[in-house]
Amino acid sequence: MQKRTQICITVDTEFSIAGHFLDPERYAPLAEPVIYGRRGSKRQGLEFLLDTLARYEMTASFFIECANYFYFGDEPMRSVVRRLQAAGQDVQLHIHPVWLSFARGQAPFPRQDNCDGRGYEEIHRVIAVCADIFERWAGHRPLALRTGSLRADSDVYRAMANLGIPMASNIALGIYRPAEPALQLDSGRRRIEGVMELPVFTYRDSNLFGTHRKSLQITSCSWPEMRHLLWTSRRAGVEQILLLTHPFEFIKKSDFRYTRVTRNRVNQSRLEKLCRFIKRYPDDFVAVTFTGQKTAWLGSELEQPFVQIPSVFSIGRKLHNRINDWVWAY
Repeated sequence: MQKRTQICITVDTEFSIAGHFLDPERYAPLAEPVIYGRRGSKRQGLEFLLDTLARYEMTASFFIECANYFYFGDEPMRSVVRRLQAAGQDVQLHIHPVWLSFARGQAPFPRQDNCDGRGYEEIHRVIAVCADIFERWAGHRPLALRTGSLRADSDVYRAMANLGIPMASNIALGIYRPAEPALQLDSGRRRIEGVMELPVFTYRDSNLFGTHRKSLQITSCSWPEMRHLLWTSRRAGVEQILLLTHPFEFIKKSDFRYTRVTRNRVNQSRLEKLCRFIKRYPDDFVAVTFTGQKTAWLGSELEQPFVQIPSVFSIGRKLHNRINDWVWAY
């Protein structure tokens, strides 16, 4: 009997610089509005996510950005971690190194946000500092790391191995293609420098102008496309699918300062339909997390077939996303 296809919903949970580097006197970085998206008495971001997961009795892996400590301090992200843990969700480490440029009283970090190209010593220092912050907030060391903007090189994995972080999800070829061939992974699992990498699921998207790689994200993939992709992957024998989202994807904002917000009905509907789909077909699909699958995922590498979907889904998705971007109340 074929194993159930594992679907891991991963949620990068982060704050925003929000124009601060362009005009620091006028704009301060933003925390809660980016995570919660409060509209009146209702929160459309993280709370919507948690309510939806609870309704379908599912867990996801939330990658918590920790370098923001150097601007905000322990709060408010520590409270976000506690909220996630109280809801029974999985928490792991996420790093956007640009926040480290706010650090005081230690060797300065450069103001740039990439984890790749920094050299081993510097990226080791970045990960070590953020892993300590994560442990203080979560009460345990991270099992997995996701680098900001999904940028990584072999030095990232060497540093992770040295610091005892055994798993990563640093690759999404539809978002960024690393220069090193060993890191050009579409899906599955591969041990890199002693760390098990699990990339965001990437597939081939065909349209009238050719084909290109696309990584599976709530904000960019329509529900008909996602459903077709899941069944196509299932029939092809794919065992594991990682999907990427953020709390702010479930919010519409009037500007980069979140002056006015409302629910992103399209993205909220996509997540609800995904959870309902997994729940409806329990013999075929199952929601999983990094913590729950630690032993199995660390135990073996996994090569998976590459999947392609027809051009009709590309056309429909682009139209749907464009309307959603243009029409506030759509």
